[in-house]
This record gives sequence, C-alpha cells and structure tokens, in this order.
Amino acid sequence: MKVAVLFGGTGEERDVSIASAAAVIPALRRSGHQVLPVDTVFGAIAPGDEPRILIREVGENPPADVGLGLVSRGTIPVRIPSEVRDCDVVFLALHGGSGEDGRIQALLDLAEVPYTGSGPLASGLAMDKIVSKTLLRSAGLPTPDWLTDEADAMAVEESLGFPVVVKPSAQGSTVGLTLVREAVDLGNAISEAARYGHVMIEQLIAGRELTVGVFDGMALAVGEVMVDSEEVFSYEAKYQPNAVSEIFPAELPTELAQSIRTAAVQAHDVHRLSGYSRTDFRLDDHGKAWIIETNSLPGLTSTSLFPQSAAAAGLSFDEVCDRICRLAVTRR
Repeated sequence: MKVAVLFGGTGEERDVSIASAAAVIPALRRSGHQVLPVDTVFGAIAPGDEPRILIREVGENPPADVGLGLVSRGTIPVRIPSEVRDCDVVFLALHGGSGEDGRIQALLDLAEVPYTGSGPLASGLAMDKIVSKTLLRSAGLPTPDWLTDEADAMAVEESLGFPVVVKPSAQGSTVGLTLVREAVDLGNAISEAARYGHVMIEQLIAGRELTVGVFDGMALAVGEVMVDSEEVFSYEAKYQPNAVSEIFPAELPTELAQSIRTAAVQAHDVHRLSGYSRTDFRLDDHGKAWIIETNSLPGLTSTSLFPQSAAAAGLSFDEVCDRICRLAVTRR
C-alpha cells in the first residue's frame, strides 16, 4: 500500500510524534509499503531530509513555548496535502492537540481519506479527561474521583484529600501535570496546568502503575511501570531510555491480570475507539485497579508502552504497524 505517515504538529508532544514516526516509517517499509512522511506543519518530507528530521530520541522536557512558536510562525492552517489524497491510508503518528482530539480525524473524514486509529467523536471523548472519566464512571468502571479548577483548597481537602494530581484535561505525556502534596501548592499547580486549557484535580491512587494495550478488539499483555507508589510517571521517565524499569508481562495473579485486560477492552469500547488504544491503571493496596486514562493514539517510540504490550503478546513492531494500516483500510 501507499501510506502517508502524518506526524509533528505544533503541540507540546511534537517531539514524541516525530519519534513515533521515526520508528513507524522504517517498519512500514520493511513490510513492503511505499511510505510518504508528512509533517502537518511543513508538508511532505523529501527523502534526503528524513535523517535530519526523523529523530528517534525525545528530549528530557517538552518543547518550549518559544520553540513551538518558531515552528508554527508563518505556517498556514493544517490542511490535507495533495500527496496524501493519493495514498491508500494515512498513518496517524500524532499525539496530543489537533492530532489526537478529533480535528485531524474530522478533516480526513471530510476528504474521504482512510486513516488509522479512531474517528473524530471517539478521539475527542478519550482526549478530554473530564469527559472520559464521566463516561467511565457512567459505565461502572472505577476511576479516581476528581474536581475542576473551580475547586479551592478546602473543597479539595474535603472531597479528595491530599495528595492530588493536577493536570490539563486535554493533554498527554504528563505535560503540565503536578503532584500536589499540600494545599499551599495547589494554586501554582492549577496555574501551570491552565496554560494548556481546562484543569482537572484528581485523587491520587497510591499503588502500582499498570498499562495494557488493546489491538483489534483484543487486550494485549499487562505491563508495569516501576515508579514509586506515591509518584507519577513523568515526561522525562517516559521517553528517556532506562529511566525507569518496565516489566511486560507484569507479575500479577492470573485472575487479576485478566480482569485488568477486560477493563481495558471495556474502556476502549466505552470511548467508541477503533483499531488500537492503551489504558493506564493504578493498582491500590487492596488489589483494586483504577483506570487513570485511555489513549486513542498511544506512543510508538522506541521506549513506548504499547509496542511492549504487543511484543509480550507475541506481536512484532513491524506486524503491529502493518496491521494497524490494514485495519484502517478495512474499517473505512
């Protein structure tokens, strides 16, 4: 097939998107596909420019506002390049922002171009954490309690108790996220998260960090990220090699692992997702698994969790990328 890989953008997850594309493009080529790399800001990438642009490593911090401003300055609004229209399918190696919240998906739908992942509505539902948690709760799936940024420290103390996690409601990769242990620090954390949009204040579930991918309706292997039970999985730890230990499959009783896999599929279905997703959990000291969030376009970098979940289930990275494309063509 002729596959256009869309990546980049001007959001805080631009570097992660580039790293995903840098892994996906050679995988698709090894499977025999003709691949056209397309940055949603700069357009189609010439073969000679690929080594310079498609960098697999992700920095310790998200791109700074100044850098993102330089990327976006003078560019035209996101559009569908003419080269993409001639492709059999678009592989979305985008994360966060307009690439994951349904806007790109809506544009591709209007252009009648098949693409990987989920449609506009499902993408938007999963991207907005407040909406997502409301859906999970209505479906009877356990997710930590939360408040919005309208809550003051007294309300947080009474409803959630400290510590809490303060984060933007529509960001990924823990961008803008702060773990708040004391009421005095709440205001600054809300201000930081508010730089990226609406804010959610979430009860911290102390315990083990677990994750599981869903692929073509089936749950993959449950994995564990070895972070302190009262800490969070930071941006730096997610993308720096060997920053944390990640175990696939996680060491869990068989029955518990199966219940978590079942919950991941249920979360996938509740959001009306298609193709693939990844759901993150916290396992508390009583053995209860709480859904933190579901990602509609999980990372595909060299350190990403979804490919590890697939590998532990017996699927190679090349096979995963190839099947993601074929699922998109069949669905559309």
